[in-house]
Amino acid sequence: MSVLRMTLAVCGVVVLSASGCGSDSLSGDSPSTSTSSSQPTAGGSTDPSLAAALPAKIKTAGKITVGVDATYPPNEFLQGGKTVAGMDVDVFDAVAKKFGVTVDWQPAGFDTIITGVQSGKYDLGISSFTINDKRKAQVNMVSYFNAGTQWATAAGNPKKVDPADACGKTIAVQKGTTQLEDDIPVKQAACKKAGKPEIKLVIREKQDAATADVATGKADAMLADSPVVLYAAKQSQGKIEALGDIYDAAPYGYVVPKAETEFATALAKALKAIDADGTYKAALSTWGNESGAITDFAVNP
Repeated sequence: MSVLRMTLAVCGVVVLSASGCGSDSLSGDSPSTSTSSSQPTAGGSTDPSLAAALPAKIKTAGKITVGVDATYPPNEFLQGGKTVAGMDVDVFDAVAKKFGVTVDWQPAGFDTIITGVQSGKYDLGISSFTINDKRKAQVNMVSYFNAGTQWATAAGNPKKVDPADACGKTIAVQKGTTQLEDDIPVKQAACKKAGKPEIKLVIREKQDAATADVATGKADAMLADSPVVLYAAKQSQGKIEALGDIYDAAPYGYVVPKAETEFATALAKALKAIDADGTYKAALSTWGNESGAITDFAVNP
């Protein structure tokens, strides 16, 4: 799931991590974090044709209410304990400016965001959601970034973890992510077929806890979205390092109500506009994520 907002002190260092990727689960409890709002600050002037495509509720409010799990740096996190910041925030604030509205970022449990969008609690969900068929059956998704899965271990990989064969190892992973729902089951099946011990999972509500498990030796390794792992490794001052290659790259998507197809199409157009004026790539570069830039912004790709 964008830049640091939440910091976790681990072994005397600050490790920033996150919790976004993609959950296939739609249940969970929301954290009791206060709402924070931000103003769109980058990009060009308002595009009247885009503003006209806003749902009536947003036009009336003058703002877009967004559900976000702000524990997934550098994509989205709490800065100073109360302000949502990060890559996703910078990019979407620029998108919102094209519509002539502000953004009200509402911290929420990752597992609750899609249902929150479906119920009307949030206008959108933006939290490093990997686009997949299950989600597209529930909501519209607008692609805006590309990320894959990355593993990480303590420096030097002392437990000799192999991402392709982690049988018998203790692996930390965040609840509800595509890594837990899609990747780990395949690896567990391979362990069973080979007659090897199963992977011992440490499933955490938040990614920062999984990162701490690796830094403190409670877990042999972790896997998460590539921007999050690379950022956590950079911030760990040598305590954590990335392991192996990035794989299973897929686009992130904005979560939009199923009925709001016109709005979803307008969001894709707004993304193309901020790409054309340079704001999109500038926002990604701020967080070192320019390698995940895309040009084919689309609805339900």
